[in-house]
Amino acid sequence: MSESRLLDGKVAVISGGASPRGIGMATARKFAAHGARIAIFDLDEKAAVEAAASIGPEHRGYVCNVTERGACQAAVERTVADFGSIDILINNAGITQAAKFLDIDPESWDRILDVNLRGVLYLSQAVVPQMKKQKSGSIGCMSSVSAQRGGGILGGPHYSAAKAGVLGLAKAMARELGNDGIRVNCVTPGLIQTDINAGKISDDKRVEILSGIPLNRLGVPDDVAGAFLFLASDLSSYITGAVIDVNGGMLIHG
Repeated sequence: MSESRLLDGKVAVISGGASPRGIGMATARKFAAHGARIAIFDLDEKAAVEAAASIGPEHRGYVCNVTERGACQAAVERTVADFGSIDILINNAGITQAAKFLDIDPESWDRILDVNLRGVLYLSQAVVPQMKKQKSGSIGCMSSVSAQRGGGILGGPHYSAAKAGVLGLAKAMARELGNDGIRVNCVTPGLIQTDINAGKISDDKRVEILSGIPLNRLGVPDDVAGAFLFLASDLSSYITGAVIDVNGGMLIHG
């Protein structure tokens, strides 16, 4: 199997990766299976350490609040000290909230924008100098089908706005950092079954949602992890500024 390990010798940082059934953890496991050493960043340090240990002894967990520039810097410095490099960053940390447009208050707007968008800025700013030093790197950013279709599933308009912001930020980063050998791409998942949305979809709603998905199933975290693996590996070495839809065909567009 060794010849098919796509990330041998690579070090990957994954934010928001401690949730056992989340996309970040699925991505961490898949990357590790392909030879990468993983640094899991999470608000909960104990959960991050335990999540990393569950994959194997060579992986590490670090506390990191992505909405604080200093916290991102500190976590990145610890990672470089422990691993010697950072080759891959997956900006996975995110939160959602169901809300109608007129009900979005300033605190909710700030909270959703801070984690989903500001967090991508701060953590990428912390990692990019190391990647520039190495003259290489791949950054994968978590957006959402909600950014493309204007919400309508679980997240409110502020979530759509934040995830649309991620698309714009990532494309601008790709344009600016390409000369340094750093690629930046986005994944836009559809409805993925994770702990965040567990129990929030009624049976009737599920039937309605499935009727709009050509592949006729909801996604699982591993579906998104596979797209991130492709973007992190040399298979996508000439791809930057791209957006990969992982939604079962929910948003087929011309």
